[in-house]
Amino acid sequence: MSRPVQVAEAIKSWVVEQGLHAGDRLPGEAELIERFGMAKGTIREAMRVLEAQGLIKTRTGPGGGSFVHEVSRQRAKALLGNYFYFKDLTIGDIYQLRLTLEPELASTMAGKLSEEVLEQLEANLAEYSEPAKTLDEEREQHVASLRFHAILAEQARNPLMGFAIDFMVNLLADLTVYRRLYSPPNIELWKQGREHQRQLIVALRDGNANAARSIMADHMEMAWKLMRQQEVEMENRFISE
Repeated sequence: MSRPVQVAEAIKSWVVEQGLHAGDRLPGEAELIERFGMAKGTIREAMRVLEAQGLIKTRTGPGGGSFVHEVSRQRAKALLGNYFYFKDLTIGDIYQLRLTLEPELASTMAGKLSEEVLEQLEANLAEYSEPAKTLDEEREQHVASLRFHAILAEQARNPLMGFAIDFMVNLLADLTVYRRLYSPPNIELWKQGREHQRQLIVALRDGNANAARSIMADHMEMAWKLMRQQEVEMENRFISE
């Protein structure tokens, strides 16, 4: 680990120890040099590392300086997505984790969601109320059906679980579009997936945790099986071409 990276880690630890939050000002360069006993160049490079990580924000002009910055969920997903870019993930890799996490999330959401969120889920469901008529519409419906799960993930009381599920949903959406897993259209996937989501909304509204868990588990198993078929179809097309 290079010296600037070591200093960046030390600054992060100091921020936590001091109880600083997003928007709080960091000490000036001279104070950082004195506090961490490093040369100006090392401190500046450490600050650039932290800024690249999205953990600090630098502003110039009156009232400027370096401030603690909270990494957005969107940025965190993008950075983590870069790690998996060349990992050749499969549908099974993603659904194995989804099957573990999402039924548990659904059970914890039962009876806890506001009517506003439940109506948001219903509005999302209405976006694919009829089978797609074109391939473009099929792609859009796949992405919309995954957004249903992102909405649920946003409500998670466990931030780690919510982030993990949201991240997997994004990965799957990107994978579906990139590998054209929406082609050919799969009417059974649309039909069963939509019905599972409809039943899930009912269980969530009724506060039935066991039913919510069971419905989500069935939904994941069904989607895994049928999406794997889409993946095999894509692989066969690639070989034949």
